[in-house]
Amino acid sequence: MSELIKNREYRQKAVKEIIRELHAGKPVAEVKGKFDAIAGDLDPAELSLIEQSLINEGLPVKEVERLCDVHAAVFRDALAKNPELDVPAGHPVAVFMAENRAIEKLIGQEIRPALENLARPAAGGEQAALLELAEKLNLLWDVDKHYRRKEDLVFPFLEKYDITGPPKVMWGVDDKIRGLLKEAKQALGDDSPAGREGLVAKAEEAIAQIGEMIFKEEKILFPMALQTLTEDEWVQVLRDSDEIGYCLVEPQKGWKPVHANVTVGRGKLADGNAGGYIKFATGVLTPREIELIFSHLPVDVTYVDKDGAVKFFSGGKERIFPRTRTIIGRKVENCHPPASVHIVEQIVAELKSGAKEQEDFWLFLGGKYVYIRYFAVRDEAGDFAGVLEVTQDIKPLQAITGEKRIAD
Repeated sequence: MSELIKNREYRQKAVKEIIRELHAGKPVAEVKGKFDAIAGDLDPAELSLIEQSLINEGLPVKEVERLCDVHAAVFRDALAKNPELDVPAGHPVAVFMAENRAIEKLIGQEIRPALENLARPAAGGEQAALLELAEKLNLLWDVDKHYRRKEDLVFPFLEKYDITGPPKVMWGVDDKIRGLLKEAKQALGDDSPAGREGLVAKAEEAIAQIGEMIFKEEKILFPMALQTLTEDEWVQVLRDSDEIGYCLVEPQKGWKPVHANVTVGRGKLADGNAGGYIKFATGVLTPREIELIFSHLPVDVTYVDKDGAVKFFSGGKERIFPRTRTIIGRKVENCHPPASVHIVEQIVAELKSGAKEQEDFWLFLGGKYVYIRYFAVRDEAGDFAGVLEVTQDIKPLQAITGEKRIAD
């Protein structure tokens, strides 16, 4: 056993050195032979822990994200040798994998032929080829739901076990894929030759990145998550998945966990139907009444405590930004895409320091005009207690004119 541990420690140290060499600019071909000589039965969780260790030692997440595909190229052969995952039908990982098969089918059987038709359209058939490609890219955008379930439901549990770096890297790549798909869809409206070339290039890059992500999910992320998450946590992932939705397939049902004692986030929450009253300075309410009030507010409310952990969000019927229960207890910086984390951290720091007491933003989102407000929450002594986010669709308010009195 001690010899096994010693060998594993040596291998991890050697792999870390290889990753450092890649980031220093050495070509893949130069380091791959060195890796193959010591790879052995590389465990997906082991690779993720190595990357996490490097991030903890100061390697920037953005730098790991930048060379994510380079890492995969070096480790691909070793990871590909690992057995295929065997999970019961209806388990969240089985649903993710079924979606991946549907994505591969859509790309291979419909999107690639559509791109070929666009590159060599039949006489007068360019418009038909464009319409076909637009339809298929709209279908492929369903991958956003796949990524959101991964980011909002699986990543928070990995963070509980201090696995934060690899999820951030993967989230950054997910966002890159989203960006490429958006750019490809926007290029559909450009009729110039350069526009057509740009459309094909963006679409090709997007589907290539999606293929790489499927490999990383099934050879690294999902095996690591299955080793790490408890059955109770997978039950929570399953329960919250419907709220986000699924990608291209209807999920199979039938997974029955051996037992489930589900907690939300980092600890059990009070029962909303619990008896008794909670006394406030301005009245008394039952926990159930408090829950009902928040669920009927015409605004979305999210509260982050002074330590940066999400403690509460209102459960309205039509939230502007979706929330899932796995967000409870999660650090707020881990709830945002890597590209915007520094902005979130700056807002919180300014509210906490007193440099600002509130910060407002407004943007068009679909058919809504969204007004987002962040407020510093302070106690009676003026000490910082947290941040309150209030979000509202103000488009209906802008349409109000004249007066409407109760008497009317």
